[in-house]
Amino acid sequence: MRRVITGLALATAATLVTVAPAQAAPANPVKTLKQQFKPGHGVRVSETVRSFNDGKAAGVTRTTGKLEFGKSAVVGADLSNRYKSPRGKQGDPFLSILGATRTISAGGSTYMQGGLFADELPEGKKWIRYEGATTYQTNQLVDIFNPKVLKGLVSKAKNVKGDYKGTTTLKHLASLQGVQLSGTFAKVKVNYLIDTNGKGLITRVVSDWTLDYGIMGRSRSVTESRYTAWGAKVKITAPPKSQWIDSADLLSGRTDSDVPSEIPDNAISSLGVGR
Repeated sequence: MRRVITGLALATAATLVTVAPAQAAPANPVKTLKQQFKPGHGVRVSETVRSFNDGKAAGVTRTTGKLEFGKSAVVGADLSNRYKSPRGKQGDPFLSILGATRTISAGGSTYMQGGLFADELPEGKKWIRYEGATTYQTNQLVDIFNPKVLKGLVSKAKNVKGDYKGTTTLKHLASLQGVQLSGTFAKVKVNYLIDTNGKGLITRVVSDWTLDYGIMGRSRSVTESRYTAWGAKVKITAPPKSQWIDSADLLSGRTDSDVPSEIPDNAISSLGVGR
């Protein structure tokens, strides 16, 4: 009888034991990103870049807009930028040169307006076209829309509940983009943070890096990018042909123009140290 009672007691106790559910692993952000690449859809971007020279604020650039996806990558962009100097006073020559700009990338070309592009446009034109150039990347050094870059950074980062934190170098970032980088720039360290939500969608990216020019001082840049409305319907279209002039036609035979003859097509080359 004692054995029976003991057996019943054990059986009853077993029914009272609560088994904790297994903790689900964080969703893979690289896999989730690839699932977002659907033609006609995209994501909204809001970004702030804070610059410092020798520890003192040197300016803030804010970017807002949207990106359009294709089957495997970003294929279009409509981004507006506004720069503000520390003083930000009207009449500031540096502020007036940079000002506000807008960039549209569509159909394999990029169209620019505002800022230093505005003063040299002929009458009746609102945009300068760079044929064959695509600037889908914002001012964010960490290109999370490139699956190779994202995979390389996530795999080396510390993962805390879907937030990935790590340190890399410009050389490594460049190599992930297929760019060979050497010299002083290659050794520059980049601290990064990639935040994801429960679905593995990237909600925020922060990058922080400093260039040391020796006696010329130190320049630091901190970029915070936020991404919302993943999967929203997005269709980027080029400005009407009547509104733009080709950069080659605008700059033909000129040597005194402040308008660049070409524009970079990714974050690394925008440093002036890419291919």
